Amino acid sequence: MTISFAGHSRVSFADKIKIALKEQLKRLLPKNEITVCYLGGYGDFDRLCASACREIKQEYGNIELVYVSPYMTPSEQEKVKQLLDAGRYDLSVYPPIEDVPPKFAIIKRNEWMMMNADVVLAYVNHSSGGAYRSLRFAKVKKKRVINIHDLIDAESSTQ
Repeated sequence: MTISFAGHSRVSFADKIKIALKEQLKRLLPKNEITVCYLGGYGDFDRLCASACREIKQEYGNIELVYVSPYMTPSEQEKVKQLLDAGRYDLSVYPPIEDVPPKFAIIKRNEWMMMNADVVLAYVNHSSGGAYRSLRFAKVKKKRVINIHDLIDAESSTQ
């Protein structure tokens, strides 16, 4: 199974979001099979996802954390090296977007992540921006999407 993530660069209620992410990851993890998690590495939601995945990996062990790089620049490659050396990710991939202008690299990287996911875990609470665009793309491609915002919102309204 492959899980990709899509969420806003700035989020509130980080603790609630991380708890909900971990709950969903536990529900999604298949027995006796490695789950690949494609992670972006930019912004609050991406950091929460990586942290939640690392914690679940410590507990269950069957998750591979993959940083999906949007650029092949020397500075990005140095960042990737540091992330891998620090053990924050298991490996890094660069999707086939080398002909995309840098201005659109993150958009195309996100589309690649959505296309290559079995499930998309998202945190999208408004209908604009890159996270919304990624979520919409995943839905158009008929991916299974779980929006953490909807889960937290539903939980809040029942209390």
